[in-house]
Amino acid sequence: MAVRRLDPILVDRIAAGEVVERPASAVKELVENALDAGATRIDVAIEDGGRSLIRVIDDGCGMDEHDLALAVERHATSKIPDGDLTHIATLGFRGEALPSIAAVADLTIDTRAKEAPHGFSIRVEAGEKRGLIASSWPRGTRIEARALFAATPARLKFLKTDRTETAAVVDVVKRLAMAHPEVRFALSADSGALFDYPACGADSARRIAQVLGEEFRANAFEIAAEREGVRLAGLASLPTYNRGNAQAQYVYINGRPVRDKLFAGAIRAAYLDFLAHDRHPVAALFIDCDPRIVDVNVHPAKAEVRFADPGLVRGLVVGALKQALAEKSHRSANTNARTAIDMLARYNGPREPTPYRAPPPANWSTANSPYAPSGFAEAPQATFETGAPMARVHEAPTETPDDAPLGAARAQLHETYIIAQTRDGLVIVDQHAAHERLVYEKLKKQRAETGVARQMLLIPVVVDLDEGRMNALAGAFEELGALGLVIEPFGPGAVMVREAPGILGEVNHKRLVEDIADLLAEDGDARGLSRRLDHVLATCACHHSVRAGRRLSAAEMNALLREMETTPGAAQCNHGRPTYVELKLSDIERLFGRK
Repeated sequence: MAVRRLDPILVDRIAAGEVVERPASAVKELVENALDAGATRIDVAIEDGGRSLIRVIDDGCGMDEHDLALAVERHATSKIPDGDLTHIATLGFRGEALPSIAAVADLTIDTRAKEAPHGFSIRVEAGEKRGLIASSWPRGTRIEARALFAATPARLKFLKTDRTETAAVVDVVKRLAMAHPEVRFALSADSGALFDYPACGADSARRIAQVLGEEFRANAFEIAAEREGVRLAGLASLPTYNRGNAQAQYVYINGRPVRDKLFAGAIRAAYLDFLAHDRHPVAALFIDCDPRIVDVNVHPAKAEVRFADPGLVRGLVVGALKQALAEKSHRSANTNARTAIDMLARYNGPREPTPYRAPPPANWSTANSPYAPSGFAEAPQATFETGAPMARVHEAPTETPDDAPLGAARAQLHETYIIAQTRDGLVIVDQHAAHERLVYEKLKKQRAETGVARQMLLIPVVVDLDEGRMNALAGAFEELGALGLVIEPFGPGAVMVREAPGILGEVNHKRLVEDIADLLAEDGDARGLSRRLDHVLATCACHHSVRAGRRLSAAEMNALLREMETTPGAAQCNHGRPTYVELKLSDIERLFGRK
């Protein structure tokens, strides 16, 4: 077949596939145009997930007759007046959005410029103009795209369900709304209004709370940092407030929402010590910089960017998050406490009021009560006399004040949970999770300052391994030695443990080596040296930590609480689980109807 020039309308339909992948893509382009037009209110409406209708109405500057005629032509834009692509200050700039949508839908635009005597309207159906006429539209612009992809049935066939497409539109509008708190955003669908965010002025934290909820705001900390002219601000969640995926991470470059692996990796690296590999923090990060050091013209969707110095930006994000985590990680997400209160309230339920009884006399005891079970005796004072102490007991005062951040230990439940009384409530501590974090931080500090102290085993331990784990472990002997774990080959399929980190004390060395071999076999060489060492240290800490079922004395419990108050990241264990839950006295009183 001979080479021939394609029909212009067919060219537009092919090109539209790069810009308008789904209804959400069209909504994104239209809302960005409204923002560039200086709108203070944007109303979005969709039907059938955007297939049947997409309508965007704004109160921006509008267009006159000449601009409207050119707006539906390819590569026609008012956003690059001097043709300089190195200084882009608007969300749109390629001049492809309207013609791309018009190529695959029935597009109608009504607009009126400020101070104009009347507005104008134009209709483009599947790429063919139907003429430009006068309109009574009052102010701003209304754009309607109907029958999206009707001219390209193949694209229509691959769209998801209406619910999925609607969810994608919601995500797009929310991402744009978060970066522009000064604009009111409203979105509606077939089922009715989905959300309506009032304008917040310059209060970005309020807009973030509107989008992500007050719960996120209550469990987040502020970020503010600057390096070499690049500024970072926003909110990031406490490690104990996390999600199963990274969809709730919002990153903006000069007000433009982006999805870039650079930032996904930076956020994960910052939270590496605080979250399990399958959990992700919630974050809204805003980066402002000179437009000349970032290239937004990477892809037609404009969701990816390239920096002149990506290392600078990544280092800023990682450093700022790590510093904030070190300062704020003593807090635990209050969602855990609210969940506990809700569960207690559910099981407590409404009951008949209990008749009033006078308080028991001062010499009252359970054993002497007429209601005591047969053979009941007062429980002896809990003590723990075997094994190494789990914390520096000599540092704990005899009487611990209730106004300490984690209060004073009052009891131990099921040899697993410590109950402490604070000034305005109580704290429940998971002793294994808390001690695991303490040991991990000690090991990291030792490695950074003097190297992990070793202790030679009186009787070396031989560990048999299969071929896969043996190969993974064999390449890490030197790294493990730097951590105080000295291992050497001992014949085919076996290794011998000669020295172990001194801080671990008595542990099951065989099980420890097996777990480390599993970790290295799973990770392969994908992780950097420092990251792999941190994971090995976390495994060592988990093995040494006091297990559930160990009875503790009051001095040990208070010593653990005091160490938690001075240890970075003590609010969560190495796997991202909370180490304690705090219940306020006011919440407890409501359970009993006192408030």
